[in-house]
Amino acid sequence: MNHDSIDAGRGPEPGRDEHRPAAMPAAAGREPEGRRDARPPAPAEGGAHRSATAARIEAAYRRIAEADRPEVWITLRDEDSVLAEALGAQTRLAAGEDLPLAGMLYAVKDNIDVRGLPTTAARPSFAYTAERDATAVARLRAAGAVCLGKTNLDQFATGLVGTRSPYGPVRAAADPDLIAGGSSSGSAVAVALGIADFALGTDTAGSGRVPAALNGIVGVKASLGLVPADGVVPASPSYDCVTVFAPDLATATTAIRVMSGPSPTDPAGRDWPADTVLAAPPRPRIAVPTDANLTALDPEFRPLWKEALAAFDAERTPIDVQPLLDAALLLYEGALLAERYAAFGRHLRADDADPTVAEIVERSGKFTAADFVADQQRLRAACRDAEALLDGFDALILPTAPLHPTIAAVQADPIGVNAAMGTYTNFVNLLDMAAVAIPAGRAGTKGFGVSVIAPAFRDQVAVDLAARAQGVPAPLFAPNGAGLVVFGAHLTGMPLNHQLTDLGARFAGEVRTAPAYRMYELDTEPPKPLVVRTENGASLPGERWLLSPAALGRFLDALPAPMTLGKVELDDGTWTTGFVANRPAGEDITAAGGWRARTA
Repeated sequence: MNHDSIDAGRGPEPGRDEHRPAAMPAAAGREPEGRRDARPPAPAEGGAHRSATAARIEAAYRRIAEADRPEVWITLRDEDSVLAEALGAQTRLAAGEDLPLAGMLYAVKDNIDVRGLPTTAARPSFAYTAERDATAVARLRAAGAVCLGKTNLDQFATGLVGTRSPYGPVRAAADPDLIAGGSSSGSAVAVALGIADFALGTDTAGSGRVPAALNGIVGVKASLGLVPADGVVPASPSYDCVTVFAPDLATATTAIRVMSGPSPTDPAGRDWPADTVLAAPPRPRIAVPTDANLTALDPEFRPLWKEALAAFDAERTPIDVQPLLDAALLLYEGALLAERYAAFGRHLRADDADPTVAEIVERSGKFTAADFVADQQRLRAACRDAEALLDGFDALILPTAPLHPTIAAVQADPIGVNAAMGTYTNFVNLLDMAAVAIPAGRAGTKGFGVSVIAPAFRDQVAVDLAARAQGVPAPLFAPNGAGLVVFGAHLTGMPLNHQLTDLGARFAGEVRTAPAYRMYELDTEPPKPLVVRTENGASLPGERWLLSPAALGRFLDALPAPMTLGKVELDDGTWTTGFVANRPAGEDITAAGGWRARTA
């Protein structure tokens, strides 16, 4: 095994700051600087190839020293080891491998296994050296990304504050007096300080979203089971997720897409269903909380909340989300707390156990097995009620966290403040939903963000709506689906385009056929073209759309005669599914140059 870490996960010795990485010299009084451009170096040849990779890694370690945030890291890898692995990835890339994350550096929350590095879950006496990567990490490694090290967290991923760790409270990137948020505190700050291109967190009650909001970055939490959770120290196994923090939505989505998909070592894993929605509708309907649901929101955040909502170009409808907030109480105040005790309760009697974590988890002792079953039934009913409450909406928009407290405030009331932090996040995994957290400004140095929450496997809808609110292109997260080329009334802006968007189809670009087709106009209402392959043909313009397999089947089933689908040859020599016919019908309009030109 490759023991290339500086700190092997030992607890601090008396009088010695053992958890400070040796590569992180003190820089007293230095304030966090703006985030660096996190784009990876472009592939290069020979010496330039090595130089670009080395420069990127040197910049990361220089930023670590400048930021002087030793509490971010529990284990920091040796710079030479990181460089060697990164050069190996660049060599693979130059040899023609498809490495979507080559050149990117990432950090890993220290409850996720990285081969050869210790996993501590922020409890030094629990530490073990991982013999294999968690599946999520293995997939990132295979995609060319290189791990910098392991980050601090609320012990056993229990908390939303980032202060419940013997390695010290993690301070917010913009203000060291404020909390970073937890439990994935170190990972979020490593990204917010411009050290890592992205970072892995975990999320049970909001740990992959709250730190994103407080530190001005993006957090993506996929539907339960889409990202394998094997190799993760369990907190509440039924609801644990591996998540991604990144400076931007595109990077976060790429990383989480790389990690997604079933794993034979994760029995709770799930795959995308056949009817996956691949895009948000052109004019979405979103639910927002009523004013009565926002009593927990810091008054300083109210203007930011209103501005954030205005950024969503959608039909907004206030609804009473109190049933969702009530369901959230089951996670920490009900018998479901027994999952945490079963996962790590036996480890909470050691001297290095966090007393607040121990107090919370040991409350489960008052519940019986019958209580646990009863709360499971309550949760099933809550899932049904949530589905009814959100029926007809594409997503729910909520503040990610209602406040951004100081470290001193959390120390004065560790349980009460933590509970408030999860007001708008705790229910999401319980009710089997996906969420994307995006930044929405600051009130002074206090970070604020909003979350786009969607039903399970509507992750792409959440990503699309988040992208629209940020004014950036929407990256693809869900599987590509089946391609369909259209030439006439189903084109964007045409009368039948809604038949695609109603099925959750995604626009994938303009295309042209090979010069082997002719177009005819049918006498229908609305008028439609008929495309026929012929020896004396032309290259016709069209659009390519992506649909889930189930959506493509429903689309085909609804087609009226003589319309049908078949294989169409494009001008790049590839073949794809599209509208074709075996024989001509109607007026030949090929000379018009396509349906748009014909109907203009």
